[in-house]
Amino acid sequence: MLKDITIGQFFPGDTIIHRLDPRIKIIIVSLFIASLFFVDSFIPYIFVLGFILAVVNISKVPLKFILKGLKPLLFIILITFIINVLMTKGEVLVEFGPLVITKEGLYLAVFMALRLVFLITGTSLLTLTTSPIALTDGIEKLLSPFKKIGLPAHELAMMMTIALRFIPTLLEETDKIMKAQMARGADFESGNILSRAKNLVPLLVPLFINAFRRADELATAMEARCYRGGDNRTRLNELKLKRLDIVSLISMTIFFGLIIYTRYI
Repeated sequence: MLKDITIGQFFPGDTIIHRLDPRIKIIIVSLFIASLFFVDSFIPYIFVLGFILAVVNISKVPLKFILKGLKPLLFIILITFIINVLMTKGEVLVEFGPLVITKEGLYLAVFMALRLVFLITGTSLLTLTTSPIALTDGIEKLLSPFKKIGLPAHELAMMMTIALRFIPTLLEETDKIMKAQMARGADFESGNILSRAKNLVPLLVPLFINAFRRADELATAMEARCYRGGDNRTRLNELKLKRLDIVSLISMTIFFGLIIYTRYI
């Protein structure tokens, strides 16, 4: 299960998607997320699916690898599906005692489940095709106008990127600790919810200790290299918009407009 989590992972490559300016990719993903909330029927989902498949094909990130990232979130998708099926009133299709499945509930459940799948898949493409350093620069540049009102843009960007960067590391650490505890007789898979939660203590304690140790080591390493964020920091590669970035942004704007158009026609 832990190996299936792809959030925060970077899939190296040299495709057009990988070379896009990180600021443009963040804006495109933001427009993509916004477009999903304008969809009110299944037909626009065809365009959304086509858009995702096109980006996946160009980025050369294996579709199987992206779909693997959905496994840890299947529980949330399933809960959302069940709540919508059982809590929506309408024309009754099936009735099991107090449980009633309506036509409208089934429609809404499938609709919301697809929205979650597209949301997770689309946003994961950002971290899969953008290196942590590029992502930091992109976030910082986009937040830089807010420095005038006192927003610590660099610090926020650095915190977000370190958090994303350390997700795979912590998952690997969790897997190692879990295997070590299981070798000592720990049981994480049997019993009721309370006993399972109690069994997680031997896993969480060393995990938190290691996480704080890594954070302390990272801070020490940054101080040893005289790291100073902020206005005086220079970069090896300055971000510059290219024609491809502009074309991509225009294409995404057209897609966003198309989704809005399908809602009001």
